[in-house]
Amino acid sequence: MISIGLEGSANKLGIGIISHPSPSKPPIILANLRHTYVSPPGEGFLPKDTAKHHRAWVVRLIKQAMRQAKLKPKDLDCICYTKGPGMGAPLQSVSVAARTIALLWGLEEKLIPVNHCVGHIEMGRTITHATNPIVLYVSGGNTQVIAYTSQRYRIFGEALDIAVGNCLDRFARTLRISNDPAPGYNIEQLAKKGRHLIDLPYAVKGMDCSFSGILARIDELAGFLAIDENDERPDRLRASPEDDVENLDGDNETTITERKGALITPADLCFSLQETIYSMLVEITERAMAHVGSSQVLIVGGVGSNERLQEMMGTMARERGGNVYATDERFCIDNGIMIAWAGLLAYEIGVKGNVAESSCTQRFRTDEVWVGWRD
Repeated sequence: MISIGLEGSANKLGIGIISHPSPSKPPIILANLRHTYVSPPGEGFLPKDTAKHHRAWVVRLIKQAMRQAKLKPKDLDCICYTKGPGMGAPLQSVSVAARTIALLWGLEEKLIPVNHCVGHIEMGRTITHATNPIVLYVSGGNTQVIAYTSQRYRIFGEALDIAVGNCLDRFARTLRISNDPAPGYNIEQLAKKGRHLIDLPYAVKGMDCSFSGILARIDELAGFLAIDENDERPDRLRASPEDDVENLDGDNETTITERKGALITPADLCFSLQETIYSMLVEITERAMAHVGSSQVLIVGGVGSNERLQEMMGTMARERGGNVYATDERFCIDNGIMIAWAGLLAYEIGVKGNVAESSCTQRFRTDEVWVGWRD
């Protein structure tokens, strides 16, 4: 069977085509295209502007994907699209595109709605071959620790306010860091240059966590950054000896004494933010592993491509005798192939969908989906 998937729940528009020859064989990726709406530095992406971007690009990406896959509409078995969760206007734009091609291609009774989060999980499981892992789903709109049982993905813990990716994106706006290719990626690169660990709120509450207080505090600290190394104002942020850390790459030969009283830089704040929020994620993930007796962690979602998060999670998992599974940016970041795959899995077990009953929603929890294709 062959399906095409349309993803557009946030600022990335993805079109993917996947083939699944038989239940006993792995899927074959025929096309996986993506185009990103990039807003100016210091700004987020507004729903109306993101939806406009998706409408402008969706037709050409569909055509390009079909050419790359060397397929005609009659070769497709179903059309899959992101029902939610996500931003309303972008979701609507892509769902309209899915309905349109379903009508044009005679597949109006084979339009399969897909939960965005489940798409991430199923693509991650397939690419990494993780069997039954604890899933850490981290993105701009979601932060969840998930385990599978009884044909549902059960949420063990989640963010109580803003998602971890949203925390990173909003701090990037504060520093006016470029949004190209992504604010979180640019914070990651800047954090590698950080030398001082600044104390920030640490908000883990059982299996849940909170990021809004951390963001408020680091935004406040950013207002006291020096303009340059010659800034002599007494209220500018400076390091104390206990703030100093060795560079994580091992290439920092500067001693604590030499750095005493050094001005705090944007890189130091990015480093401190990453270390704090990723430590929180490691803690709640480890607690879930202990609860269900799992030795595997699968990291999915856009933030899951962060190398420092993978490193910290790997350290924890190895200490427990376990393993961490993650994918690269082709599959961690929102993409159409994950929607095509999750939708095809549902279609193969008899899940129905059609244009007349199709819809999209900003709120669609992971644990609402019946995962009938798993034992």
